[in-house]
Amino acid sequence: MADETQKTTHFGNQTVAEDQKAGMVHGVFTSVASKYDVMNDAMSLGIHRIWKDAMLDWLAPRAGTKLLDVAGGTGDISFRYLDRIKGQGHATVLDMTQSMLEEGRKRAQAAERADQLSWVTGDAMQLPFPDNTFDAYTISFGIRNVTRIPDAIAEAHRVLKPGGRFMVLEFSTIPTPGLQKLYDLYSFNVIPKMGKAIAGDEASYQYLVESIRQFPKQEPFAQMIREGGFGQVAYRNLTLGIAALHSGWKI
Repeated sequence: MADETQKTTHFGNQTVAEDQKAGMVHGVFTSVASKYDVMNDAMSLGIHRIWKDAMLDWLAPRAGTKLLDVAGGTGDISFRYLDRIKGQGHATVLDMTQSMLEEGRKRAQAAERADQLSWVTGDAMQLPFPDNTFDAYTISFGIRNVTRIPDAIAEAHRVLKPGGRFMVLEFSTIPTPGLQKLYDLYSFNVIPKMGKAIAGDEASYQYLVESIRQFPKQEPFAQMIREGGFGQVAYRNLTLGIAALHSGWKI
């Protein structure tokens, strides 16, 4: 339980001190790193791949550009980015969990793309890059784990070049209450048990399910992006709203 004099946030359904959350999230992703990609396929029945492709379709990257992929884990988005620009550019994968990056590096070597990728351990709320560095910033299924989301949005705005693109892929809320209730039943009753069976870790996937329910709905999150200084903010629901893509431009 957090000290009442401290600033607090949520860790799933728990209330914790802000300065504790990053370490707790780090523990979750360290625990699941080796099975993370397998579990993504199992939990979403492979649909997460379609969502990620939709993200790159909307981003429409151009050759010669630089991507920052925050909470990029094992590099799924970065690999897709490099595919779209036929390797004529660079992607930097930033993640707070070293073991996730190590899994990604193995994939980079296998794909012979080590020279087109950088792997950086870091915090979305305090990015270790100069102002106006990147053409695009993506964060896929990671922003809900950030302790102070407005700080992460502000950092995204800072490191993007003028005219740069900010894109978020995150689990969201189905607008139809009945369908959302059915999805909640699946999430809370199936996914943690799947995590235990596949990754040997039920508690981490219980947290991940709970963290989705704590994340803002589509329009409130879009407003957060606007308040972070981005223009032309828009979002698209994916698979009825189970996930959503949010986009904004640094003016």
